[in-house]
Amino acid sequence: MKKYLPPWTYDWLDQAEIIGLVLLTLLAAWLLRLLARRMIRRFGEHYSLPPEMAIGARRVSAFIIYFSALLVILHILGTSGAVLWTAFTSFAAVGAVAFFAAWSVLSNIFCTLLIFTTRPFRLHDYIEVLENGEKPGLKGRVIDVNLIYTTLQESGEGHEGTVLQLPNNLFFQRTVRRWRDASHAPGGIQGDG
Repeated sequence: MKKYLPPWTYDWLDQAEIIGLVLLTLLAAWLLRLLARRMIRRFGEHYSLPPEMAIGARRVSAFIIYFSALLVILHILGTSGAVLWTAFTSFAAVGAVAFFAAWSVLSNIFCTLLIFTTRPFRLHDYIEVLENGEKPGLKGRVIDVNLIYTTLQESGEGHEGTVLQLPNNLFFQRTVRRWRDASHAPGGIQGDG
């Protein structure tokens, strides 16, 4: 095709080809992300997964797809694969050191995954975390579960409007007593209305 065009268009055609490949890569990544979102949604509905787990799966899949698209685009632009691999392994090594430095945070994140999969309690359940079986523990209604903490809304005398933030790994170190509704819970845990 180039032989039929004037010589001054050759550089422009090379640039247009690169831009076209980059745009095609971005379009493919966008379509893959849409497909992944749809598959995760259907999988979540079919297996009744918690919404938090579906959100996490969508975020991880989007990251993987867009990171892969970035690597392909860098390759199209002429970056060496060895340079990319060296950079990736360097960042991975630094990340591994940082993860070991933040072991308690990782423990809480892993326990969050276990809470979502094993479901020892759910949002709006009334729970009590016991130190041992003899004395009362921390109790309240579960109002939030995030990557690090589970938040309990306390109720009862002197505790109105207060919340407890418990590290998620605590639920796998202690006994947890659970009630689905406040009517069956002992004194001190009351419903919202």
